[in-house]
Amino acid sequence: MKVFRADLHVHTVLSPCAGVEMIPPLIVQTALERGIHLIAITDHNASANVAAVMQAAQGTELVVLPGMELQTREEVHLLCLFDTLEQVFLWQAQVDRLLPNLPNNIEYFGEQFIVDSTGEFLRREERLLLNSVNLSLEDAAAQVTALGGLAIPAHIDRSANGLIAILGLIPPGFEALELSRHLTPAEARRKYPQTASYPLLQSGDVHLLDGFLGSTHFEIERPTVAELRLALAGQQGRSMWVD
Repeated sequence: MKVFRADLHVHTVLSPCAGVEMIPPLIVQTALERGIHLIAITDHNASANVAAVMQAAQGTELVVLPGMELQTREEVHLLCLFDTLEQVFLWQAQVDRLLPNLPNNIEYFGEQFIVDSTGEFLRREERLLLNSVNLSLEDAAAQVTALGGLAIPAHIDRSANGLIAILGLIPPGFEALELSRHLTPAEARRKYPQTASYPLLQSGDVHLLDGFLGSTHFEIERPTVAELRLALAGQQGRSMWVD
């Protein structure tokens, strides 16, 4: 077994709310400097920069999982984590069909840059990514799972796009819940008793380089979705904890 210090909620310059420094080489460098060896790239409704970050991490000790932060029909944010680019691109194709075809207003929302592994500009994503996909939370989670991925409601304690604030409850079936950096698992269980039966991980929701948190640890054999599942469930000697 190996312990991976993780941050499974990291944005790049493709997310309009992310800083211009969130390019592949700096993401990799900063994560490693913080002692983090497992991250997931989770841009808003998008995955076009995932491969670039994975390529930038080649030859280092950092493992990069392909992912996305989906905004569902209810405006709930959902982390969608996968093992392979093929899986995340299949998911992207489904999302693209259900994302409103509205142009991005750069002055209001910010730039949406697609870059290569060195951070060099390739093109802009012209469609607004900060929008709700026409897919319910339940259906989105089911489709991610069917593709072999792991669906985790993001920053459930936040008033904006958080599960509890929007729905007032936690629908059954989720394998874990993510907390923002502002609430520890112990505090969350006191404040939200309905979280008692769920594994709670914590992520930085990293939009700037100084946003890496790395407070979640996974003791697993290898960094895969299947191993993360076992750790979240505390099965077969795998475990997850937040410090």
